[in-house]
Amino acid sequence: MDLTISAVASEFVSRFISFLINKYSYSSHVRLEEKVERLQHLLMRVHTVVEEADGRYIMNSRMVMQLQLLSEAMYQGYHVVDTFRYQSFVDKGIIEVCNSSILPFAIPLKCTRTIACTRKDKVVNLDLDGALKSMQSVVANMMEFVVLLGGCDRMVGKPYDSYLYYENIMFGRHAEKQMLLNSLLQQNTPGDEPAVLPIIGGCTVGKKTLVAHVCGDERVRSRFSSVLHLSGENLLKILEHESTMLGKVLVVVEFASNVDDNDWRKFHSFVKRLARGSKVIIISKLQRSARFGSVKPIFLNNLSFEELWYLFKTLAFGSANPEEHPRLVPIAQ
Repeated sequence: MDLTISAVASEFVSRFISFLINKYSYSSHVRLEEKVERLQHLLMRVHTVVEEADGRYIMNSRMVMQLQLLSEAMYQGYHVVDTFRYQSFVDKGIIEVCNSSILPFAIPLKCTRTIACTRKDKVVNLDLDGALKSMQSVVANMMEFVVLLGGCDRMVGKPYDSYLYYENIMFGRHAEKQMLLNSLLQQNTPGDEPAVLPIIGGCTVGKKTLVAHVCGDERVRSRFSSVLHLSGENLLKILEHESTMLGKVLVVVEFASNVDDNDWRKFHSFVKRLARGSKVIIISKLQRSARFGSVKPIFLNNLSFEELWYLFKTLAFGSANPEEHPRLVPIAQ
């Protein structure tokens, strides 16, 4: 008799605890959903501003820094939202499996699963709070940026969705693109030597892609009469093109290894004789190459995980809604 009463009491307590946890989990999930909606609303505003900024010439260095902050917060926010949505799919699948069991010993397991989901909610809640705080901060400081952005000239042929092309990819690099444009379009003062801009970064980070994209800009193409591409091994071949280098010239040099200082001096001595307004871009993975620059180098790092996830998601799903393919999302992650 005592054993029966003990078993019934244990069963009642287990079910009561499970009920309380489920009730808390549901209300917690509702609060998380509300935070996600607020974050998505802020993301929409920030994404609109970033896209608008990508279609303009931003000549103010502080605005470029703010654009960098906006884009970083945007990609982090998208990743947090996606993580919440996809985790919801996984959690719902686990709960359905647990609830489908009618065996008595499944009740403690269900309770354990629910506790695990509750803990996940707490972790996601912290991520959401952090993303919301970051997004609210950048939005609060965005008004002045938007006002100043209205005074920036528009580009011809506004890019589509943050420089995402399927045949010729130029994704992200919002601030770096503006830095390179500023350097190439900046007028030299009388008597100045051609500016030398090093672009330094590891292998496959997109140095040549960035240069190729900016060189395709309408203003850049109209600024320079020709663009000459050289490798560090054939640096002095530029001397052979002296008779054909008329007007402002943009010289793009790629250094795959260290360059002899004497060769550089000969090259630079020749470049100084080019038409006023000519420019030199150095592309290299070597930090030492920055010593040849006459202006502040542009350093390219690897794209963040959040940026790569956004890129992969767009390439994988295109215009389709990832939420319509819940089974593919965990594989994609």
